[in-house]
Amino acid sequence: MLVGSVVAIDNKIEQAMDLVKSHLMYAVREEVEVLKEQIKELIERNSQLEQENNLLKNLASPEQLAQFQAQVQSGSPPPGSSSTQGAQPPPAAPPAQLSAQSSGPSA
Repeated sequence: MLVGSVVAIDNKIEQAMDLVKSHLMYAVREEVEVLKEQIKELIERNSQLEQENNLLKNLASPEQLAQFQAQVQSGSPPPGSSSTQGAQPPPAAPPAQLSAQSSGPSA
């Protein structure tokens, strides 16, 4: 009888470990999918920024490029740059328009 209960306990432990493993694998798969999507978005953003950079290089005069290179080498930021460069601006205008439209008919 003791051997049978040990086998039953071992089976329950094995089932519990399998359950933990399947939950862990599911969580890892979900995280991998999220990371793949983030990588895809970052690759697209990088491509856009490279295109923008190439366009700006083509539009800049040789003097502007030389001035920019000097600033990069000295470590000083270019004039007019900000710490949020590259970040998307907050969508402040559409909510203001929505609130103006929604308050118009009720007034």
